[in-house]
Amino acid sequence: MAKSKFEYVRDFEADDTCLPNCWVVVRLDGRNFHRFAEQHGFSKPNDDRALHLMNKCAQTVMEELEDIAIKSNWFRRRSSKFMTHVASQFASSYVFHWKNYFKDQPLLYPPGFDGRVVLYPSNQNLKDYLSWRQADCHINNLNNTVFWMLVQRSGLTPTQAQERLQGTLAGDKNEILFSEFSINYNNEPVMYRKGTVLIWQKVNEVVTKKIKLPKEAEEKEVEVTRTRTKIVPLHCDIIGDQFWDQYPEILSDDG
Repeated sequence: MAKSKFEYVRDFEADDTCLPNCWVVVRLDGRNFHRFAEQHGFSKPNDDRALHLMNKCAQTVMEELEDIAIKSNWFRRRSSKFMTHVASQFASSYVFHWKNYFKDQPLLYPPGFDGRVVLYPSNQNLKDYLSWRQADCHINNLNNTVFWMLVQRSGLTPTQAQERLQGTLAGDKNEILFSEFSINYNNEPVMYRKGTVLIWQKVNEVVTKKIKLPKEAEEKEVEVTRTRTKIVPLHCDIIGDQFWDQYPEILSDDG
C-alpha cells in the first residue's frame, strides 16, 4: 500500500513500551462502584454473587489473554495495549456473565473499570505488591464487617457507625465483633479475609473414553487419567513464604 502524506501523525504517539525483565502488573478498579453496588442491591458487607462474578471475569481475562507472562512480547510490550485489552476484556465479561450470578437482578447499566500499568523489577517487589493488596483486603473487610454489623444489628446510622469506629484499631474492631455480635472474625469465610488468587496449575482429571479392544465387537468405556493446565482459584495467605514455596513456578523464568 502506498504511503500517505498524512502518516506523519503516527510520530506523535508516545513510546510506552514496558521495560524488559520486569513484572507487568495491570491493576483494575471499578468506577463509582459504591453507587453501582447500591443500585444493584449488593448484600453487605460481602455479596458472594459479586465476588464470584469478579473471579469469573478475572479467569476469563487469563483464558482469553494467555500471553500474560513476565517475558511476554505481547503487543510489543506496550503498556497502553496491556491496560486497554485487560480492562475491556474484564468489563465485557462482567456484563456477559452477570445473568449467571445475579439471576433475579437485571443489570441496570454497564459498569466502568479503569486500569493502570505498574512495572516491578524484582520478584520481591512483586511479592510486596501482592502482600500489600492482600493486607488491604483484610483491613477493608474487617472495617466493613464491623461497620455493617453496627448498622444492621445495632440500628446505628451510617454516620453514627463511622463515628463509633473512628480511631479504632484492628484489635478494637475484633473486640466489637466478638463482644457485641458473637462473631470471631477469624471464622469468617477466608475469601472475604484473604481475597482470591487465580493461578495456572497442572491437575489430573479422570475422564471416560470409549475404546474398541482387539477382537471385541463393541466399544467399551474405560476411565483414563489425563493431565491438563487449568485456572485454579485459591483463598489463602500469600504474604508468608509458604505460598511461594508451594508454587515456585509462578516466579520462574518460564512463567
